[in-house]
Amino acid sequence: MRKIHKRYQDNDQISGTPVTRRNMLISAAGIVGAYSTLAILPKQLRGQTGRVVKKGRIKQAICRGCLRGASMDIEQMAAMASKMGLVGIDFIGKNDWPTLKKHGLVATIVGGAGSIRKGLNDKSMHAKFLDDFRTNIKAAAEYKWRNVIAMAGDRKGISDEQGMDNCYTILKEAVKIAEDYGVNICMELLNSKVNHPGYMCDTSTWGFELCKRVNSPRFKMLYDIYHMQIMEGDLIATIRKNINYIGHIHTAGVPGRHELDDNQEIYYPAVMRAIAETDYDGYVAHEYTPTRDPMKSLIQAVETCDV
Repeated sequence: MRKIHKRYQDNDQISGTPVTRRNMLISAAGIVGAYSTLAILPKQLRGQTGRVVKKGRIKQAICRGCLRGASMDIEQMAAMASKMGLVGIDFIGKNDWPTLKKHGLVATIVGGAGSIRKGLNDKSMHAKFLDDFRTNIKAAAEYKWRNVIAMAGDRKGISDEQGMDNCYTILKEAVKIAEDYGVNICMELLNSKVNHPGYMCDTSTWGFELCKRVNSPRFKMLYDIYHMQIMEGDLIATIRKNINYIGHIHTAGVPGRHELDDNQEIYYPAVMRAIAETDYDGYVAHEYTPTRDPMKSLIQAVETCDV
C-alpha cells in the first residue's frame, strides 16, 4: 500500500496530548512540511488543491498532459498530486523518479520497448528491444515500479496474424525478464480510426488474444478507454470479461480526447464502478488534454472516477 504523508495537526487536533518538548517539535515539523508543500505550488494553484480522492477504490494517476497550461514543473506537479490523493504519474523519466518517491508517489508506468510506429511486430528490431526490456525492467524493479510499456507498432503491410506471431516471438523472451524482476509489460491498445492510422494493436480482441498466447501474468494490456470507445465501444462488458489481461488503464473524453465532462459520450462513473467491482488492483491514469482551467478539469476528472 502506498505510504500517505501525515498532515500536520493544529492545536485542536492535538488537544489532550501531553505537551512535551518532543511533541512540540513533531508538531512544528509537520507545520513546516505543510507550508513547504504549499510554497512549492504556483501561487494561482495553492487555493485549489486539497484532498480530492475520498473513496480511493480506484487508484488514480495522471499524465503530464492533463496539466498542460498550468506551468508546473515536476516538483510542483508531484506535490499537487500527492495533496489531491493521487497515487502517481505516468511516463516520468528516470531523472525525476526520486522526486516522485519524495512525495510518496509512484511512476505508474514507465518506458519499456517499442514505439507506435516501430514496435514489437518488427522482427528487425527485436535484438534492440530485448536490450531495452532488460535495461528498463531492471530500472523499474529497483524503484519498485510496477509497469513498463510496450507498443505493437505500425502494420506496414504486416498481416495481423504475422504481427501477432512477431510480437509473441519477442514477448516470450521478454516476459522471462519481467517474471524475474516482478514487473508487468503492458502493451497499449490505441485507435487506428482517428489518432494512429496503421497501428496494429487496435482492438481488444487482438490484444487479449496476444495475452493468451504469451500466457504470462507479467504480460497484459494497457486498456485505453478513450481509444477502445472509438474502435469498438462495449467498454464495461469487455473490461469485466478480460480484467485479468488488463494491467493499466487510461481515460479521456470521446470525441476529442479532452475532459471527462458532459461534452463527451462515455459515462465514466459507471465504467469506474465496473472496474472497482472486479479484482483489478492496477492504476487508472488520466490522459486527456484540457480545454479550460487545467486544475478545475483535473479535480472534476478525479471526483468523477472516485466511485
